[in-house]
Amino acid sequence: MAQRAAHLVPVAVLVCGLVGILLLTIPTKDVQEEPGLRYGIVLDAGSSHTSLYIYKWPGNKQNGTAVVTQHSKCHAEGGGIASYAGQLGAAGKSLEACLDHAVKNIPKDRHQLTPVYLGATAGMRLLHLSSPELSAQILKEVSHKIQSYPFDYRGAAILSGKEEGAYGWVTVNYLSENFIKYGFEGHWFSPSRPTVGALDLGGASTQITFATQEKIEDTDDLMKLRLYGHKYTLYTHSFLCYGKDQFLKRLLAHIMKAFSAFFYVHSFLQQVTGITASSPLELEVATKRVCNMSFSQMTLLAPEQKSRLHYYCAASVFLNALMLRGYGFNDTSFPHISFQKKVADTTVGWALGYMLSLSNLLPTERLELRKALTPGVWGSLIFLFVLLLAAVLVFFLFRAFNGQKKGGRESTI
Repeated sequence: MAQRAAHLVPVAVLVCGLVGILLLTIPTKDVQEEPGLRYGIVLDAGSSHTSLYIYKWPGNKQNGTAVVTQHSKCHAEGGGIASYAGQLGAAGKSLEACLDHAVKNIPKDRHQLTPVYLGATAGMRLLHLSSPELSAQILKEVSHKIQSYPFDYRGAAILSGKEEGAYGWVTVNYLSENFIKYGFEGHWFSPSRPTVGALDLGGASTQITFATQEKIEDTDDLMKLRLYGHKYTLYTHSFLCYGKDQFLKRLLAHIMKAFSAFFYVHSFLQQVTGITASSPLELEVATKRVCNMSFSQMTLLAPEQKSRLHYYCAASVFLNALMLRGYGFNDTSFPHISFQKKVADTTVGWALGYMLSLSNLLPTERLELRKALTPGVWGSLIFLFVLLLAAVLVFFLFRAFNGQKKGGRESTI
């Protein structure tokens, strides 16, 4: 047995030596590895509540803009941060649960690389008008709270109505694949589609935004963006105090904010009346039918919304006035409106558009290089190792056969 082991040592040394020489001499090439996923956080501090959205995208970009998808979301308990005016520390504390959610849902090695932004909308715009000191104090509190977490804090600011409308427009058109689309060939490309306008109904304001090539006389309604290598000129106007909460004096406080407010009211009309509400006349008929219903009738038709039923008559009247009289939609234009809450499992709102626009300012991660063998070399190595294994196997079979023959001769003698 010891003699056999002694014979194996030179064979093993020979094989290892050959492998070492091959690894030192065979040619390699540099292969580019795609960078890992990047993450970003946007806190949408609305008038009725705050939502935290986590977005992710590949480290490389398409013509300077990231291809962003929604990773997860968290809705903070309580009201919007403006509702905590005068309550020291309460606004920051209201964000803790959602920031903890972000810590758990973003890989630890990406925490310090993850930018986080807070954008406050119409609720804080109103508070800033009435009490600049209180609004500044709230922004300071939430900033300190966010900075206590292991992310790359990029600031907390009050968005203008123009910015809120424009970023909502970006979200709608991005999710509709009007900017960029993934082709069957495995590449991103510009589909050259026309963009669509966006209507945003929030708690304290409502916005209308669309791209135009006409001259915009009032520069306050003008905003220019660059996305995926293309420039866009937008008309965007915000009507402060014409949001659902402000206009109805908080009657609709329990309906979700932004684009979803249009969605929920429209869906409710369809559910309880059976009318599609796809034209101005149908919308008016459905509204009248709802307002003529008793509470018990509506409860039978929509029992899951019992706590909100007393809002819907007023909400429907408001929707009629805003869409038909305020924005002037008619029999021709109204059927082209799409009432959306989500698109492709992504929340429709300004936060995604904000993240997309800010991704233009974030650096692109460099492609990592690693050494790799060419397919031809891999094939040669596999052939050589198979040949070596076969030779070793033949060697052992030969020695075993000789050992048996020798043992047989000794037995005969």
